[in-house]
Amino acid sequence: MIEKPSRLEYGTIVGERYRIIRTLGTGGMSRVFMAEDLKLPGKQWAVKESVADTHMMKLVRAEAEMLISLSHPRLPRIVDFFEHLRSGAVYLVMDYIEGMTLEAYLKGYQGRIPQEQIIPLALQVLDVLDYLHTRQTPVIYRDLKPTNIMLTPEMEFKLIDFGIARSYKAELDQDTVKLGTVGFAAPEQYGAGQTDARSDLYSLGAILLYLCTGGKYSEWTAGVEGYIRGEVTRHLIPVIRKLLRQHPEERFQSAREVIEELRRSTEFQPAKHEASVGGTSLEYAGTRVVAVLGVSSGSGATHTAIAVSHYLARRSRSVALVELHSTAQAFARLQAVVERVSSGQTSSSRRFEVDGVHYWRQTSRADVISLLGGSYRFIVLDLGSAPDNERLEEFLRADYPLVVGSGAEWRIQEIAGLARSFQRHPQDKWNYCLPLAPLEAVQRLRKELNHDKVFALPYHSDPFERAAGMDQVLDELFRGVIPYTRKKRFGFLKRQR
Repeated sequence: MIEKPSRLEYGTIVGERYRIIRTLGTGGMSRVFMAEDLKLPGKQWAVKESVADTHMMKLVRAEAEMLISLSHPRLPRIVDFFEHLRSGAVYLVMDYIEGMTLEAYLKGYQGRIPQEQIIPLALQVLDVLDYLHTRQTPVIYRDLKPTNIMLTPEMEFKLIDFGIARSYKAELDQDTVKLGTVGFAAPEQYGAGQTDARSDLYSLGAILLYLCTGGKYSEWTAGVEGYIRGEVTRHLIPVIRKLLRQHPEERFQSAREVIEELRRSTEFQPAKHEASVGGTSLEYAGTRVVAVLGVSSGSGATHTAIAVSHYLARRSRSVALVELHSTAQAFARLQAVVERVSSGQTSSSRRFEVDGVHYWRQTSRADVISLLGGSYRFIVLDLGSAPDNERLEEFLRADYPLVVGSGAEWRIQEIAGLARSFQRHPQDKWNYCLPLAPLEAVQRLRKELNHDKVFALPYHSDPFERAAGMDQVLDELFRGVIPYTRKKRFGFLKRQR
């Protein structure tokens, strides 16, 4: 437990932005609080407060630096980090993940969660472990256990609490600090050697055995086979057994190797609605960004961004449309109409809603980073035309960059010119949209750019409403990337109603 008292209590404002609401948890050398964002009304974050001596503070700073460098949909996103020098406290502001731990989920099913959920969970854990272990400097989590895995109401997995993770150093024979949770930590974490990727794989094996035995066992001991649930597929047992070998060289050597082993059995093939991530079939859990850039003023970027947002909202859920320009006026005019505000007046809130799409007007890049840490499935960025460096960077890093330009004969070279000006940047994922363009213009531009993702957008007078022609084009543009949208709930909660 923390030896020093916390400075935080209900109502305390941290970093001049985050108001503490309640305590989420306490353990080790830190406390975690829920906080509301004073700059983004309605947004909540988890604030981790660490108070320790000078030596331990170095570990906390190292944790912050490591987390900030990571980017994966199943890892907590760090949005702020600061220190309070007088008290020696350090604060990490990160995603608040709504849901419950795997441990609580297991208890909700009296130890017998549906066996068909075990393999998908394993694949999700392996996906994030593969990401961590294949960094330029591999990251070893070292504390994989049911209480450090969060499940959202949509059954999306998140890995939390990087308190004892470390960067792997090949020149070391063993760890300087021996940490881990008894029952889930690999033998080498108790002094037998240095932890590496195979240590995390041991912990995964312990979790799988724990799930398969209804929470009774996490270590492979004599007679444990008799406690494995009868409905668990037999193909999984040798995988767990190999993960739990005492000597690292006898285990699977990488997360990718385990993934391939699981995929060899047709019994583990995913349902058709699941998406493929890095060759592994998993349901996508992160936020995807669509950036809409106009080639020139009046090219229809905002109109297209609105149409795309409402299309995605009808087929997915939780969509934000962001006006990434601090002086733009389009969303302000729209908000005045939606909220019936008198002309010339400006609402105090920069967020408003139209048919399930959250509109964010005159938004800064810092606010976009905060929104990325939220629960939106898609964020559509309206970049306008002639973007500055920051907006251009957001376009280049987006998952789905959309360039909107005129298909008129005398203006089509504007798009070709934009593509040439950024030829040093990869453009394979760019999409070019030409409102009201004839088929000949589309074919000509495809040939000139040597790029097949060029689309003619049909006449669409009301971008808020569904139009069959526009939907048909956007179906093609977003083919294979709209996630499965059936609302899921924790099964045992439904039974209790």
